[in-house]
Amino acid sequence: MGLGIKDVSIQQQLKGRDFLTLADYNEEELLYLLQLATDMKNKHKSGKDEQPLTRKTLGMIFEKSSTRTRVSFESGIFQLGGSGLFLNANDIQIGRGEPIADTAKVLSGYLDGIMIRTFSQKVVEELAENASIPVINGLTDTYHPCQVLADLLTIQEIKGELTGVKLAYIGDGNNMAHSLMLGGAIMGMDIRIAAPIGYQPDTVITQQAKSIARLRGSKVEVTSSPQIAVDQADVVYTDVWASMGQEREQKIREQAFSRFQVNKELYTLAHKDAFFMHCLPAHRGEEVTEDVIDGKRSVVFQQAENRLHAQKALMTALMG
Repeated sequence: MGLGIKDVSIQQQLKGRDFLTLADYNEEELLYLLQLATDMKNKHKSGKDEQPLTRKTLGMIFEKSSTRTRVSFESGIFQLGGSGLFLNANDIQIGRGEPIADTAKVLSGYLDGIMIRTFSQKVVEELAENASIPVINGLTDTYHPCQVLADLLTIQEIKGELTGVKLAYIGDGNNMAHSLMLGGAIMGMDIRIAAPIGYQPDTVITQQAKSIARLRGSKVEVTSSPQIAVDQADVVYTDVWASMGQEREQKIREQAFSRFQVNKELYTLAHKDAFFMHCLPAHRGEEVTEDVIDGKRSVVFQQAENRLHAQKALMTALMG
């Protein structure tokens, strides 16, 4: 990546930063990360990987299990020349009652960065407040910024741009909905969220996203109609109806979300070139039908692979 004066300036302002929510980053910074991710992906595909994080170590704290988050971060830091330490919450003192602040200060003396995948956003924020090294939010119940960074990369690869792209998200107003609203608004996308009453996104985060969108000349809308959301959308996105920790609500949610399945009939309302996205894992026959997720317009595996490249760019920018 040939760095100009502007790129060097952005590089300097990103170094040592935390990545807790996309709202902490502006369009210029996110575009830099996406370009860096694109460059790293191209070099990886051509066998010309660079290793800017040689001898750097990333601690990976997991209070929630994962496939994509663990493998993409662990593979990513290895490809960058560093190493990753898997830290199960039950195996370290944070899971036995040690104050988060103490854990943050201790780990700051051993590591060059921390990625944490947990339930509470407050835990991530307290960890970041007390750590002297970058903290990356691998997922909380409130936000999933790493996934959306990869999603933005995927949309950019397919559409060639992000500004003006219309994305419809159908389903639970959860961490994915929150991060898609924020990330999309920052990049000038139009975001429509369709969720049942009682399962719609957090109102404070929704207003924050709407305010950002107004400044960008775009729109963020929340509706209870999947048909209104999907109408002429460029991207149709969904997630599971019951996320980790909500398994006991499965049957109740199946009833509440019965009209919110992404199927062939709903999909026909989108733009003729619209493509389908899902953060995975997917429950075929629930939130999406097989003919959609396994159809020719589905990009879910390109999207999943891009977790690796987007996070390599993120780690390089923050820890390099």
